[in-house]
Amino acid sequence: MAYNFKPFEGRIKEVTERLTKELAGVRTGRATPAILDGIQVESFGTRMPINNVAAVSIEDARSLRISPWDASMAKEIEKAITLANLGLSVGADEKGVRVFFPELTSERRAQLLKVAKEKVEEARTSLRKMRDEVWSDIQKQEKDKKMGEDDKFRAKDEMQKRVDAANKAFDEVLARKEKEISS
Repeated sequence: MAYNFKPFEGRIKEVTERLTKELAGVRTGRATPAILDGIQVESFGTRMPINNVAAVSIEDARSLRISPWDASMAKEIEKAITLANLGLSVGADEKGVRVFFPELTSERRAQLLKVAKEKVEEARTSLRKMRDEVWSDIQKQEKDKKMGEDDKFRAKDEMQKRVDAANKAFDEVLARKEKEISS
């Protein structure tokens, strides 16, 4: 009997998507709206993401324009971004809020690379845990006579192929981020 890898593949996909999202939040010298995704703004008594109360657009290579749908929200948005402590300069004007991305120093680039590598290592750790769970399940199925020894080793090879592909995807995501930080 062949082992069902669908749940394992789904979990790998989740880890890869989470890693991609986390790395998008690592600030580079270029303006990117993704950095604001985790920031919540107080809006009429509830906390909401910035993109639910305003339009976020890239104004130029190093600044974003946030245009709130309700002009009274500009101060709240400015306050939320400042409190998030992302190392960004924030200023309100008549059109809304401008967010400036300062030039990265070589020291800051090194810190960002370190953070990116830590996030990739966290993803690899999650992948290793999942691999161990799947391997335990495969061994249990063989022990319970649900699969033969040959099937067990075939399943192990299939599992390892999926793990190797996921690790390669992690490396590619990290390489893109390193290039983005370095440029």
